[in-house]
Amino acid sequence: MEVILKEDVANLGHRGDVVKVADGYGRNFLLPRKLALQATLANKAVIEQMKAAAARRSATEKAQAEALVTKLEPLVLTFSRKSGESGQLFGSVTSADIASELESKGFEVDRRKIQLNEPIKSLGNFNVVVKLHREVAAHLKVQVVAEASQDVAAEPVASPAVAD
Repeated sequence: MEVILKEDVANLGHRGDVVKVADGYGRNFLLPRKLALQATLANKAVIEQMKAAAARRSATEKAQAEALVTKLEPLVLTFSRKSGESGQLFGSVTSADIASELESKGFEVDRRKIQLNEPIKSLGNFNVVVKLHREVAAHLKVQVVAEASQDVAAEPVASPAVAD
């Protein structure tokens, strides 16, 4: 099945490309999610208009992404998590955690654009890549620190000495 991509699809192609995909992938994934159109003669005629519009849209998105990079680069996100003595976290810091922290600081970034191969599971400083556009990526500094212990050691109560 040949389809015309309406959006960039990872490992498949960019907006406006005509690609050949398996029938099931096209029918069950790309078409219902409105990521692609079936490549008919009528749709192929519309493709040129889509490409011109996509080029203009991509240029504005790239400019917005570059402006956002200049604001994100100096940020240092700090997460406080419970950890064991060896520095291993009892939980983890995921892309969703990073996205919610960015949102609390006033930046709207989709968690799927945060490139974490696996969740952060140890204390330390990490560089995380945020792919804002096909050609633009920001490098965030993420710091994971141990949560301050809330356990207060109970003072031993001195009992009065009993004389026999």
